Amino acid sequence: MIESPQFPPLLSGVAVPRHTDPFEKAVSRAIAGVDSGTIFYSEASDTLRAALVLAPETPLEEAIQAVYVAQIGLAESLGALAPPEVPVHFQWPDRIKVNGAVCGGVRYAADVSDPKAQPSWLVIGIHVPFTQVSGEPGETPDQTCLHEEGCINITPMALLESWSKHTLLWLTYFLDSGFERVHNEWRPRCDTLGEMIERPRPGTFVGLDEKGRMLLRQGVMTETVSLIEFAEHL
Repeated sequence: MIESPQFPPLLSGVAVPRHTDPFEKAVSRAIAGVDSGTIFYSEASDTLRAALVLAPETPLEEAIQAVYVAQIGLAESLGALAPPEVPVHFQWPDRIKVNGAVCGGVRYAADVSDPKAQPSWLVIGIHVPFTQVSGEPGETPDQTCLHEEGCINITPMALLESWSKHTLLWLTYFLDSGFERVHNEWRPRCDTLGEMIERPRPGTFVGLDEKGRMLLRQGVMTETVSLIEFAEHL
């Protein structure tokens, strides 16, 4: 019997059946008008899958910055629970890396796509594999899972609890003081800053602007790429 996770004040949890995608469930319930701060989660023991419903009070171009908040929450919760020598980094726009290999990430959706429009809801999901999904360990060196990285004493529900607490804390910082503090925390954890990248398209990843958009230099030109481009359309 899996113990129900404990959530901090302002957040509440709803377990979904194992065959149900918490992200899709969160979106359908957001459309129906579920309370902001509800986290839908799977009780599976081999992966953490969860999705947080938010009701932003700002245009999408600002609200979407909460995706970085969720990433920081995940990095901090892994930092609190994993062995101290296990590094956690980000790969823009949506991947989490543990010991240099991709170990899950985030996904997100809103009911609007216009940056200037205010969404009725924003859903941010996370997924972190605990065990190898397929193949033998080491077959895919750019992909990993927590157990392969020595995090054998962490459970999905413990990580979910920790993620909810750290994410709520950083949401508070974000709402109180804007994106700058979030940016300052996120930036050192991104391991591709200043490098040539291929994803989402080729160029040099210069950094983020004040709206959280990627600054991508291609030759003498620098363009901005928004997280909004990678939101899911359900």
